[in-house]
Amino acid sequence: MTFQDASVMIMPEETETLLYDRTHWGRIEVKGSDRIRFLHNQSTNNFERLQPGQGCDTVFVTSTARTLDLVTAYLTEESVILLVSPNRQEQLFKWMDRYIFPMDRVELSDITENTACISLIGTDSDRLLETLEIAPLTHAPQGTHQQITLGEIPLRIAVGSGLATAGYTLIFEAQHRRILAEKLIAQGAKEITDLDWEKLRIQQGRPAPDRELTEDYNPLEAGLWQTISFEKGCYIGQETIARLNTYQGVKQQLWGLQLSQPVDPGTPIQVGEQKAGTITSCIALSKGAIALAYIRTKTGGKGLTVQVANQSATLIDLPFLSRGYLDTPSQ
Repeated sequence: MTFQDASVMIMPEETETLLYDRTHWGRIEVKGSDRIRFLHNQSTNNFERLQPGQGCDTVFVTSTARTLDLVTAYLTEESVILLVSPNRQEQLFKWMDRYIFPMDRVELSDITENTACISLIGTDSDRLLETLEIAPLTHAPQGTHQQITLGEIPLRIAVGSGLATAGYTLIFEAQHRRILAEKLIAQGAKEITDLDWEKLRIQQGRPAPDRELTEDYNPLEAGLWQTISFEKGCYIGQETIARLNTYQGVKQQLWGLQLSQPVDPGTPIQVGEQKAGTITSCIALSKGAIALAYIRTKTGGKGLTVQVANQSATLIDLPFLSRGYLDTPSQ
């Protein structure tokens, strides 16, 4: 079977912090005096409203608004650091490089090999940071970040775990990777694996490349409305996204699916005799399973009962997903 085994739920308890090493994720640094304008024109969020020390999630899309990657951006005084999905930095680097014209003052650097990244997941991460004499950014908005020094380790600490659960993301020089992880673990952080992360991201609804983020889907369908500015001007894919929003044209949506047993990605979903959608990711639980699936909008939403591989399943909402006008009662 190709589903992920999640027989033990690993959502962080109130009194624990999970540590996930995201060093294998990509990091691209964008420099030059035109960097803000460039990124503003390249992806879905509004970079021109951000100041150094702030950040945002944004989606890079094709000219027809098909998804390339969900990216977190951190603005500094000299650059913008992009945290991209695993094995996506080369593709995204080449994609952006195509749109740098001779007069643009923009410089791209792939800093993945020279840097490391760790995320702390859980509401107890504030307390853990305090034990290391790091002032947590408790009430700061998502993406807020600052450069600090822990012992002799300089690092950038940012609000946000990469999931809907509260937490922080740390970016620092690669040579300090193991030392910093050991410091955090010594203070009570519980290290989790890539499989654990996969369990969490499916339980929370974070879409992933090659699963929910492909050129078959756009960011509105993927439940990434929070990453899109509908007020800003032209950017790649903007015309399609604006039209879908204006005319309420989202034909399918990403949902969670509560199952009695796991199924493979690609399994079709039926309502009666009609195909209603497709499974994109699935994990087994101690009782039943949870999947991510794209469902046709006109079929229904939360609470809908569907048929998947000879079993009944129920659509559930997940905390990472947002739906824009689709969240209104009239829908």
